[in-house]
Amino acid sequence: VQLVESGGGLVQAGGSLRLSCVASGSIFSRNGMGWYRQAPGKERELVAAITFSGATYLADSVEGRFTISRDNAKSTLYLQMNSAKLEDTAMYYCAQWFSGINPEGPDYWGQGTQVTVSS
Repeated sequence: VQLVESGGGLVQAGGSLRLSCVASGSIFSRNGMGWYRQAPGKERELVAAITFSGATYLADSVEGRFTISRDNAKSTLYLQMNSAKLEDTAMYYCAQWFSGINPEGPDYWGQGTQVTVSS
C-alpha cells in the first residue's frame, strides 16, 4: 500500500487549502481513510476520518472549518481546509485502515505534507 499526499504549503490565516492523498495497492473503496497531523513538540492527532460508506468524523478543533471527502473512482482522499488558523500549522499525514477506523491507529501512513499558516 502506498499513500501519497499533496497540496500542502503556506497559507495565510483565514485562507483555504486542499490536501489530497492518492492511494494504491489496496481496494480503496473498502478502506477507512483519515488525516492526522503533528505539530512540533506535540503528539500526532487524528483530525478527520471517513469510513468506506462515507460516514465522517472531525476533531472538535476543526469542526465547521475542515471537510473530509473521498473519490473512490480516483482512489483519492481529500481534506478541504477553510478559515485556517495559526494552530493548524503541522505536518499532515494520510492514513488508511484495512476496514473500520480503529482509534488505536491506522494500518498505513503516508509520508506527510507540511501545512504552514501565517499571520
